Amino acid sequence: MEGHSVEELLAKAERDEAEKLQRITVHKELELEFDLGNLLATDRNPPTAVRSAGPTPEADLRALARDNTQLLINQLWQLPTERVEEALVARLPEPTTRLPREKPVPRPRPLTRWQQFARLKGIRPKKKTNLVWDEVSGQWRRRWGYQRARDDTKEWLIEVPGGADPMEDQFAKRIQAKKERVAKNELNRLRNLARAHKTQLPSAAGMHPTGHQSKEELGRAMQVAKVSTASVGRFQERLPKEKAPRGSGKKRKFQPLFGDFAAEKKSQLELLRVMNSKKPQLDVTRATNKQMREEDQEEAAKRRKMSQKGKMNSGPPGLGGKRKGRQHQGGKRRK
Repeated sequence: MEGHSVEELLAKAERDEAEKLQRITVHKELELEFDLGNLLATDRNPPTAVRSAGPTPEADLRALARDNTQLLINQLWQLPTERVEEALVARLPEPTTRLPREKPVPRPRPLTRWQQFARLKGIRPKKKTNLVWDEVSGQWRRRWGYQRARDDTKEWLIEVPGGADPMEDQFAKRIQAKKERVAKNELNRLRNLARAHKTQLPSAAGMHPTGHQSKEELGRAMQVAKVSTASVGRFQERLPKEKAPRGSGKKRKFQPLFGDFAAEKKSQLELLRVMNSKKPQLDVTRATNKQMREEDQEEAAKRRKMSQKGKMNSGPPGLGGKRKGRQHQGGKRRK
């Protein structure tokens, strides 16, 4: 029994080994084409098994995909390998198949206003070196940026220029000038972007960033500036012949939180009286205006109907400005 059991175990081990070899060994009539750089395998064999599978070829397709994947993995194991952080990594070769782009080719960047002017005048940019000699420190430093040469922001003493106010802070003036230059550069950058996209820069007053404003735009900007106060322009001075603005709106008014208790009590009692009264409140003026408006609309509709009826009864004018009537026998006109 023991010998028989050992023979069975050896036969089972051989069968398992044959199954493993069968799993990693795939035979194809035509060899696959591999592009290991893209992890791509191209199978040119005709799918005869899939065609003869019938209406449900999922199992055959799954088996075909498994065999092709196994061949691709076998090719990867033949590549040179290296160990990186306790992991075995294969070095992939350069791809040979050109794949299509995921996104379209980027468009050329539009030229800025200075680049257009330079191209028109034939000005060529001169390439400058990044390092220049700094006479103060006696060493080579960057032309721009941090620790640049001739950095005037590190000076502890600034000479007051002639004709300037001696009490003026020159350090604050220099900082303000730098902020203005930065803001101007940012505005120029936005203008270039707006020009490239053929749009205009937004403005709170409705005006363009450059000149050539129309009369309506200037008036709108002036109106916006006047009503941009806490009183909505109520106390703003007006020109001698300036008209009152239209559609400016009214500022909401709220009752004080404390004050005249008698007036508050009276208003509350009036509100309760109106709510408890069974007789509906009738606005005589509003009701009269509504009735008159309805009567005018009815009269206008009747006149319109009568005019249309008269046009339908009257025929087109004949020769000599006379209307054609129905003629009887003998050519006489009907009376």
